[in-house]
Amino acid sequence: MKLHVLISEFCAGNPTKNIKWKNQSKRKYCSNHFCFVLFFPVVLFFMLLCFNHLFFENIKGFVYFHGKSTGSVTYFPGKLNETEDSCLGRYIYIHDLPKRFNEDVIKDCQLITRSTDKYSMCKSLENSGLGPGIEALNASDLWKNSWFSTNQFMLEVIFHNRMKKYDCLTDDSALASAVFVPYYAGLDLRRYLWGFNTSMRDLSGIDLVAWLARKPEWKRNSGTDHFLISGRIARDFRRKSNRKSDWGSNFRLLPQSENITMLTIETGYSKNDVAIPYPTYFHPANDFQVHQWQEFLRKQNRPYLFSFAGARRSKQKGPIRAEIIDQCQASNKLCNFMDCSLFNQCDDPVNLMSLFRSSVFCLQPPGDSLTRRSTFDSILSGCIPVFFHPGSAYTQYVWHLPKDHNRYSVFISSKDLRVGKVTINQTLLQVSKDEQLAMREEVIKLIPGIVYGDPRSRLETMDDAFDLAINGILKRIKVLTKN
Repeated sequence: MKLHVLISEFCAGNPTKNIKWKNQSKRKYCSNHFCFVLFFPVVLFFMLLCFNHLFFENIKGFVYFHGKSTGSVTYFPGKLNETEDSCLGRYIYIHDLPKRFNEDVIKDCQLITRSTDKYSMCKSLENSGLGPGIEALNASDLWKNSWFSTNQFMLEVIFHNRMKKYDCLTDDSALASAVFVPYYAGLDLRRYLWGFNTSMRDLSGIDLVAWLARKPEWKRNSGTDHFLISGRIARDFRRKSNRKSDWGSNFRLLPQSENITMLTIETGYSKNDVAIPYPTYFHPANDFQVHQWQEFLRKQNRPYLFSFAGARRSKQKGPIRAEIIDQCQASNKLCNFMDCSLFNQCDDPVNLMSLFRSSVFCLQPPGDSLTRRSTFDSILSGCIPVFFHPGSAYTQYVWHLPKDHNRYSVFISSKDLRVGKVTINQTLLQVSKDEQLAMREEVIKLIPGIVYGDPRSRLETMDDAFDLAINGILKRIKVLTKN
């Protein structure tokens, strides 16, 4: 019996056309056919599903993946991959350098300790380079487990320890989109900056690029996909002469080194140097510690309009610091000044953070160089930074700070300040309360991206300074290696 006849016979809407069954056996026979008609489409449906699964999941030229939010199945032309590779385009290979370029540098930590250091650099190496823990600030839980007396020169060690826990490491350099060189450039130079000739300062860098040049990873792109970290400013590696009295090494002037991107706390004029934040005292182990700190800052009472932590620079070009200190001290209690010329006054994280947390604005003039670690300490305190030179932040930390600097900071021309065209008081008093609140909120929102999380833990829902640096270097190298 044909299928359309069976269907018409069992159509309840047209009973007059139904066949009259003569006996029970015919009913049974028809009933079997009816079951077959119902069962066959179900079987066919499942056969098609199996065919779909076997064919499209394995056919070359299609990728099968589950939608992130709905779990839906999608097919699209691409590389064969049975499970979506979340590390595609993010793999990083770490060079296994000889120990003399990193481990041996910090093994004898007394060699990298100066007499002017607050304490031995050996203590700075504690807690994976974060330094000694800050044990108490009024016994507040906010200061337990996530706050450390971190030395800014430890950035190389901190970053290396974070790289060891990076999600997309690979032992196959052919898969890597970038190659990390764990050379402790700044710490190595620190051993020979004082009392050594230029040959000693340059030796390690020369040996490093010679070692790299022999590797197949280098030959693939001539080093343009390589990157390293420096806890010192870029200028320290660009000595132009061999006079012993000249500062620094010539590492970044070596032809091979110029191909490597250096992530450093302050860039110079080179297109292959990129600035990333100074390490602060806060190294959260989880998202909650960040949110907890941000909420704490939103409730802070800030009795001072502005503050400054620093000292006069007698040899500095231009009297900008002296002018700032003079205006601060003459501000009729609008400004809180911490004199860093007093022993250990500004080396105490608790004192420094308390100063910034009590202020609406924090002054950040150039110091020994254009940038200051204090910039990031002030942001960490919810204090709106005030800059006097665009090179102190705006042209530096392009991966970590907003392009629209008016959202989170105030700019005062150092030239206008020196000639008396403007005063700090007048400029900052012109910022309304509503504008202050909006800017402070922007500053507080910046905190996750300017701190380095504890290398022994992990932030789950937010990108810290390390994550933003990795995102930036991968995008940069992708562009460089296309050319």
